[in-house]
Amino acid sequence: MLQQTLHILNGDSLTPRLAKLGITDDQLVWREMLCEGKTAYDLKSDAFKEARMEYLKQFIDTEMTYDTSFLIPLLTTNFAKYTSVVLWFEYDLFCHINMMAALSHLKHLKITGNIYLVCSGWIEHEKNLKGLGELSDKQLKTHYQEKIELTKDDLELADTLWKLYCSDNHIDFKKYVTTSSSFPYLSNCINAHLKRFPNISSGLNVLESHILKIIHKEEIKNTRQLTGYILQYQGYYGFGDLQIARIIEKLAAFYDTKNDRLTLNRIGLLAIDEMKNFYDQLSDNTTFGNCHKYSYCYHSSEQILTKHA
Repeated sequence: MLQQTLHILNGDSLTPRLAKLGITDDQLVWREMLCEGKTAYDLKSDAFKEARMEYLKQFIDTEMTYDTSFLIPLLTTNFAKYTSVVLWFEYDLFCHINMMAALSHLKHLKITGNIYLVCSGWIEHEKNLKGLGELSDKQLKTHYQEKIELTKDDLELADTLWKLYCSDNHIDFKKYVTTSSSFPYLSNCINAHLKRFPNISSGLNVLESHILKIIHKEEIKNTRQLTGYILQYQGYYGFGDLQIARIIEKLAAFYDTKNDRLTLNRIGLLAIDEMKNFYDQLSDNTTFGNCHKYSYCYHSSEQILTKHA
């Protein structure tokens, strides 16, 4: 049988990088951001497309754009002809949710070929986590050579987690923090996801609190500089500049600009000290999968979610 490999890439920027390394197999670029907005479990269903279009219409102009950039390549690819599939995704939550959806899709297509994962993150002798695009050609080639072969149990786990993400109850994610798998950063990403829900004490989530603390600690001149700072120091989230900018905009009531510097105001100081709960002030219709952000609260001491009273 002719050996054929399909590479599922987390972004268009990897295409020329792989060509430079002499990897000329077929490619499918995953142009989605499933970490935000409503989703549906079956990527082939009308419900999935309707859910994504409802959310993404604020970012893209037409349904045709979504079809041509994501759905048509995904749904018309003949996965059955490939003897192996290699997924290229990173250590962060943004990538992991996309990856779980991709693996769930492959599982339901009953792919018989081997499935591999190339996942960047910690690099020996490097201080910070690295995305695939930040790796040198040599590092990227080594990652490919040392790609992880996923097991049947890995695919089952990915499918379970994707199904859970598409549900309205994310409390059960906590069960999978200690689950053994071939995904080296899965536990970190699950914990990061749980912390996206509002803290029981302040009503802010971890990233929102982190942004306010950065404003308080650093000499930040404007929101553009703040966005760049958070992009560099956001841990396991992997959000893009537009996502970070929207979070900063939502927090505008907590800071002012004084003497060419962002400064926390009175309620900002109350928020970072958890002296007042701002749940009602911040509550909106933000949805993760099929779960409303403000339907749950995060308890930092126990690292669990509970239903909002």
